[in-house]
Amino acid sequence: MTPIQPLPGFRDFLPEDWARQNYIFKKWWEVARRYGFVQWEGPPLEPTELYTKKSGPEIVGQLFNFTDKGEREVALRPELTPTLARVVASHDREFKKPLKWFSMPHCFRYEKQQRGRLREHFQFNADIIGEASLDADVELIALCVDLLREFGFSANDVVVRISDREFWIDFLRAQNVPEEKWQETLQIVDKSEREPREKTATKLGPLAQPVFKILDGEGSSEKLDRAFDALRVRGLADFVQIDLGIVRGLAYYTGIVFEAFDRGGKLRALAGGGRYDNLIHQLSDGAVSLPAIGFAMGDVVLAELINEIPAAKAKMELAVAPQREVDIYIVIAKEERRADALAQIQSLRDRGYRVDFPLAPAKVGKQFQAAEQLGARGAILFGDEWPEVKVKDLHTGEQRLVPSEIIRQTMEEIFRRFVP
Repeated sequence: MTPIQPLPGFRDFLPEDWARQNYIFKKWWEVARRYGFVQWEGPPLEPTELYTKKSGPEIVGQLFNFTDKGEREVALRPELTPTLARVVASHDREFKKPLKWFSMPHCFRYEKQQRGRLREHFQFNADIIGEASLDADVELIALCVDLLREFGFSANDVVVRISDREFWIDFLRAQNVPEEKWQETLQIVDKSEREPREKTATKLGPLAQPVFKILDGEGSSEKLDRAFDALRVRGLADFVQIDLGIVRGLAYYTGIVFEAFDRGGKLRALAGGGRYDNLIHQLSDGAVSLPAIGFAMGDVVLAELINEIPAAKAKMELAVAPQREVDIYIVIAKEERRADALAQIQSLRDRGYRVDFPLAPAKVGKQFQAAEQLGARGAILFGDEWPEVKVKDLHTGEQRLVPSEIIRQTMEEIFRRFVP
């Protein structure tokens, strides 16, 4: 009989995999807190209407959606921004602005699987709500850069490309493009890097020449220049590039937008976001209007790049290695000493040590083998020496006998001395 497999696009996380996943979570959390962001979370299931209201009815094709037992049309979240807008609108008066919030949700999208894209993923989100100044944009871009730096990527490995949606809107106005054609045109520009120029030119028609001039470097944005200068002051300019070819196809972006990529261009975008000053107003039916900017970074592409960059991979493995280990392994050489050993195990765990022991009787040699496999730094043997126990440094082989009546009071000293 064939074993049941995970659904297409979903992952099993074995202990080693989850240790690496926790490494990603920890870095996300630490850098966000350094920037003064606070963590929040929303429900994984929302009314389908919340997503269609933001992205239109076509989004339904990308959702895991269904009718629940209460006859409600619901969907697993494909992203967190609509939930954020809903929550902020509901609790607007409870918080002083600006809000600096981050989250690490599990998201689900029913779409074609390809490299760097699955049907489920974890995603770091960071948003600044209630601040319209350019400093907020710079702060988010700096956070994105510092997250990438924290994983061990250099400016030779990654780049954050920044653009200005307002620049393109001004351009379309100057070209007398009807407003109802703006979004379609911006989507063409957004895809232009991923398709032959001839195909883009056909789509753009008379706009092709002026658009290509901009994409070839003839366009400029005073706002982007100021943002770049502010990032240079922070020492982050090597990681950033002004690139007006970055448009981001979603209609709700209103200002600066940015995306992070590997320099080699082998992978999908590592992160992306921008300013969305009208979205909260739209999703709250006009009840609340707040400027906002945010970005998201997915774990799937990030993990792929970590594995491709030797320095980043080595940094991860160095951090993950201790998660596989225990501090102390208790060797029970005499079963009649098991109750005494269990009492000490609890005492050591109460002191914060990671302690393991044989759940069933086993030969002493196998117990020491288990200690080595678990990466234990020290072992305590309960056997014939009772009422003394043998403490052994598994790195050096050094050992000594310790009276059992004082082991609870002196274990920290003993562990420090014999297991550095």
